[in-house]
Amino acid sequence: MRKKQILSSFLIGLFLLQSSVFAQEFKVIENGKYGKSQPQKAKAADDVPSVNKPEFDTDAYSKIYKKVTKDGVVMQAMELMNTVSIAQYSYNALMGNNLTGKPFKIEFKYLEDINPEYESFDALGWKKKGVLHIYINNKHRNAPPEALAALLAHEAIHQDEFASLNEETYAWTLEAATWMKLTEKNPSAVNSASTLVTRENMLKKLFEKGDYTSKYIKKAVYTNPGYSKLPTRSPGFEDEDL
Repeated sequence: MRKKQILSSFLIGLFLLQSSVFAQEFKVIENGKYGKSQPQKAKAADDVPSVNKPEFDTDAYSKIYKKVTKDGVVMQAMELMNTVSIAQYSYNALMGNNLTGKPFKIEFKYLEDINPEYESFDALGWKKKGVLHIYINNKHRNAPPEALAALLAHEAIHQDEFASLNEETYAWTLEAATWMKLTEKNPSAVNSASTLVTRENMLKKLFEKGDYTSKYIKKAVYTNPGYSKLPTRSPGFEDEDL
């Protein structure tokens, strides 16, 4: 019961805030680009058995998501986001209810083809001609859709070129909460060999250790050297008690 009460409070905070491990490094790039790096580097996708993904009728959902993605794996992840209230804000943002008023564009990509420095990033956010793009590292193509959904819940929070410790704390906490809710429905996802799942499981542990609050995630963000140049606040994330 207490977990449900805390998650409900977190969800209410999400809508209030938006209406007004862990990565080894976080890098804010000029012109609205974001990336998070992981220690693993791999040109090919993680060797994860396809059994992690149940059959999904891409054609049936292509009309719904045609403005967002052409990739059935991403569609499946978004469908999962739409099944849990904790990820509803992010889902709506990806579909176009964001600062640009346009849907995000999401695809898998070899990030090192953009820049060799991005090879180990899990995802890269990019704003181009007024449209927000999310490039997911191709090594995560075989990750369980629950893990991809959690990652997208996080990435949907980043909608401008302004980043902050508060914003990252919030995004990571939302990612952890989304992963927790989705793996309650599919517990087997936590056992995947995917490197993205390794990250999600670490975030979940920090979330649980903090009694389902951002307490320990915030400490990890604030003490991470890769975040040292970020300001505490950014537009929409001014609450220093976050």
